Amino acid sequence: MSTQNKGLIHTAACLIIGDEVLGGKTVDTNSAYLAKFCFSLGINLRRIEVIADDEAEIIEAARRMSENYDFVVTSGGIGPTHDDITYQSIAKAFNLPLKLHEEAFEKMKRLSKPHKSQPNFDWNTPSAALTAKKRMIELPLDESRPYEEQALFVKDDLWVPLSVVNGNVHILPGVPRIFETMLDHLKPRLLPRLTDPEGKGVYRILISTPMAESAVAGYLTELAAKTELQGVKVGSYPRWGKKRNTVTLVGKDVEYMDSLVPEVEKAVQGRRVSVEGEDDSDGTDPDA
Repeated sequence: MSTQNKGLIHTAACLIIGDEVLGGKTVDTNSAYLAKFCFSLGINLRRIEVIADDEAEIIEAARRMSENYDFVVTSGGIGPTHDDITYQSIAKAFNLPLKLHEEAFEKMKRLSKPHKSQPNFDWNTPSAALTAKKRMIELPLDESRPYEEQALFVKDDLWVPLSVVNGNVHILPGVPRIFETMLDHLKPRLLPRLTDPEGKGVYRILISTPMAESAVAGYLTELAAKTELQGVKVGSYPRWGKKRNTVTLVGKDVEYMDSLVPEVEKAVQGRRVSVEGEDDSDGTDPDA
């Protein structure tokens, strides 16, 4: 397996790991948060997958995504229990050992408190509870790389390390609050690797139309062909049960995209809106 370098980030992929998501017990919000995060930075999120807590599946997906995408984020499976197997599986994917990260352990001892159900817990006394806690800081570590590149502490008051494997696989917890916090604080490290280092991201224009999708399909096909070379993607989204549908223009050339708005508004008999649905009280029901 080739080792990824620290080149520019163009593409991203997201791997959601967890039986509870596939079983309907937990609703995944992390992939949606990552999608908005990538869009805001101009990173092209190309794939989102949800897989089980299964070693073989994690190994296959991690290898494939690391090979095919610049920035890979995994979510879930790094807790203290037996079914949290993300670290060990990704370690096997890249032929790495699992090692206790001493700095993470010291941060854990300083910043985390034992649960009230563990009144006799002692950091210095071997126990099943201590072994379970250490599972969360036994990371895939490559001896040929500096440890500081493989375990990132993105926030001073957070002991959870962001494990980076093969240079581009970022292993995050599944807990949404922690996932979101760590991703947000990772942003300054990503900005220098973006094609737009200011992180201005992608520009999106929303146009609300009372016309049916079938009625505007021909025009939008022509528009997409005309604007493709300028990097503009044209989209059409039905809003079932609502009076108006939405046409979108997505790209980075703000001036060019803005110049298209009058033409598109006229062609679809619509108007530009800031938020989808802001003019739902107007118009007649389009077909879906």
